[in-house]
Amino acid sequence: MSQDRFNAYRIMWVLVFFDLPTETKVERRSASVFRKNLIKDGFDMFQFSIYLRCCPSRENANVHIKRVKNALPKHGKIGILCVTDKQFGNMELFHGKKQTDLPGTTQQLELF
Repeated sequence: MSQDRFNAYRIMWVLVFFDLPTETKVERRSASVFRKNLIKDGFDMFQFSIYLRCCPSRENANVHIKRVKNALPKHGKIGILCVTDKQFGNMELFHGKKQTDLPGTTQQLELF
């Protein structure tokens, strides 16, 4: 296995941003199903309406982006952003005025 396989420019983070209506029972169910599909696909909650997933390559990120697109609800606003691990590492996070650490890159075993 080559050393550059897991470098900061190859590893990708997929972020899914969404604002879904929840006024009716049907809309709440649709939003819940969408969120549960994200979790089932390995996404973690970053904030209430932002979920993220670390992928070892752009090709793998494209697979997960396609899954998100297939699970889109009828209504609401959804955004998908893909950034490199290097770009993600430049983000600054704060809880109030206290700076916090970024979530670590997950090491996932993939079997083909």
